[in-house]
Amino acid sequence: MLTLVEGDMDGWTPAAPEPVSADDLLTRVANGDQAAFSDLYDELSGRVLGLVTRLLKDRAQSEEVTQEVFLEVWQQAARFDQARGSAASWVLTMAHRRAVDRVRASQSSRDRDTKIGIRDFETDFDSVSESVEIRLEHERVSRALSRLTEFQRQAVQLAYYGGFSHSEMAERLGVPIGTVKTRLRDGMIRLRDEMGVTS
Repeated sequence: MLTLVEGDMDGWTPAAPEPVSADDLLTRVANGDQAAFSDLYDELSGRVLGLVTRLLKDRAQSEEVTQEVFLEVWQQAARFDQARGSAASWVLTMAHRRAVDRVRASQSSRDRDTKIGIRDFETDFDSVSESVEIRLEHERVSRALSRLTEFQRQAVQLAYYGGFSHSEMAERLGVPIGTVKTRLRDGMIRLRDEMGVTS
């Protein structure tokens, strides 16, 4: 039978519970221990949030990423290997990776928006000026084509205006395919020279 012993209790304080390491907490989390997860969150969330905030600069996004990290910790705790490092470094590595992914995703989104904005940006143009430029360029090409030999001009016109392949051109002109290729190559070289195009 237990008996109550009267004594001086004024100087007595209960012993503080021995702190549990993050490694032990994470091992317990791997077994589905929700209380251990809560303790692990209390121990590491400040460090995780600090790291993520340094990378993202945006408090709201940083808090969101921190929550994502701890969700991943809960889901992936069984993958933690104490032999490869501490629980804190495992969680912080996960946080760093997620924050970098968020930065990349944000940058990619900004780049995509910029490209779409540039593509959709309609510049005013002078239709008269543009039609004059097109007409002048057309006349320039016509003059250059007129300076080619008849065979070169035929090859260039069939290939670029007609859209014929080498074999179709050879059949149409009744010449070997090698001859077609030579005429086309020579015609393009001469056309480039006539138009003053430098390679």
